[in-house]
Amino acid sequence: MSGHSKWATTKHRKGAQDAKRAILFAKLSRVITVAAKVGGDPSPENNAPLAAAITKAKNYSLPKDRIDSAIKKAFAAGADATNYDEVLYEGYGPAGIALYLEALTDNRNRTAADVRAAFTRAGGNLAATGAVSFMFERKGEIAIEKTKATEDEDELMLLVADAGGEDLEDAGDEWIVYTIPTDLITVTAALTAAGLSVVGSELVMEPTTPVALSIEDAKKVMRLVDRLEELDDIQNVYHTMEMTEEIAAALE
Repeated sequence: MSGHSKWATTKHRKGAQDAKRAILFAKLSRVITVAAKVGGDPSPENNAPLAAAITKAKNYSLPKDRIDSAIKKAFAAGADATNYDEVLYEGYGPAGIALYLEALTDNRNRTAADVRAAFTRAGGNLAATGAVSFMFERKGEIAIEKTKATEDEDELMLLVADAGGEDLEDAGDEWIVYTIPTDLITVTAALTAAGLSVVGSELVMEPTTPVALSIEDAKKVMRLVDRLEELDDIQNVYHTMEMTEEIAAALE
């Protein structure tokens, strides 16, 4: 099992979101509403997408009443009904870095204008559908707390493999397990049942070939990423920049 280079990106992204809790909570609530509607059932036991959305929301400490309210919105009628479209955006940022954006919006024109403006200010540009998506791969990502039970990496690798995980990465404070997308929920459940402390579980887009940049260019890319993540409609921003320890330290 080999390591990946994107975990530093994830930590930076999550840190930025944690500092803007109101925006983050609104985005998590929106994901829950869409997942509940897509799955057609308000019960997470019968709705896998909803179960995954709730798990992610809890990882970020979204209050239970906010979770319940978001589920109810999915099945409201009339003036109380809420409808979001899932929209993807692709583009290029500073130094030619590819970016892949996932959005949930109730106004496509507004979201497209906001995203285009962010790219333009950063010296980048939006691209046609499919222009950069082939540079990424969808994966499940599970974060496990490091404890005495996970000190032996070889034993942990065997446990992860038995649970159906594909890969394992040492991320410093945590272990990161990677799965194929459809196995995320079952692997998470298996690792939890094995007594491991799962602190995060979500679907991500991994760059297949990360690109090395200078610290100066990396800072420009992350300014664009942060600007995009500040937009209410944007759920996730992924990029192909390689996050080395040196760059991660400079961004902190």
